[in-house]
Amino acid sequence: MNFWDYVSSRQDQLISDTFQHASAVFQCMVVAVVLGVGIGALTYRSDRAGRIATLATGTILTIPSYALLGLLIPVLGLGVPPTVTALVLYALLPIVRNSVVGLRGVDPALVDAARGIGMTGLARLVRVELPIAWPTILTGIRVSTQMSMGILAIAAYASGPGLGNEIFSGIASLGSANALNEVVAGTVGIVLLAFIFDAALVLLGRLTVSAGIRA
Repeated sequence: MNFWDYVSSRQDQLISDTFQHASAVFQCMVVAVVLGVGIGALTYRSDRAGRIATLATGTILTIPSYALLGLLIPVLGLGVPPTVTALVLYALLPIVRNSVVGLRGVDPALVDAARGIGMTGLARLVRVELPIAWPTILTGIRVSTQMSMGILAIAAYASGPGLGNEIFSGIASLGSANALNEVVAGTVGIVLLAFIFDAALVLLGRLTVSAGIRA
């Protein structure tokens, strides 16, 4: 069976796996963005706190994905819980680091001007600092999203959802008629999703970053 015949015969399953892969990455990224930007906002004013936050999230990223999943399975079991936990933890470093860098890069004169017109610290953060730092933060989100696409494929080891199941199934049955088709279908699907998500984030940047900042 050639590749296109295989895709046609497995269309429903491939669509289901693709949807699960996209949904899992999207939901994990939402959680990671909230946590990552929050950590960055809490630590960027202190050099020590910023270093600790970056070091802690960076240390997580050095743990091999198989090892992290292996550590999480006895605690969380198989399936979605260890997959979501691993993806969120791995996605934090680029978001935290870029949040800290972006917020520290805001012109102090703008912050002083906001303070001078009576804005509270929270108002300055939300209305002045975060919008200016957003392009840098968004770059971190794009990096984390691309990483999550690939890591989720490995989460099939823990019975996680997504296209990784096609790849693992193909590897497990190497030598059979459709083994290579399964691996290629899963890989191509992940690559296409990565392009789609990145294009969506580029569009989000165009819609949410003011022309003055882009210039």
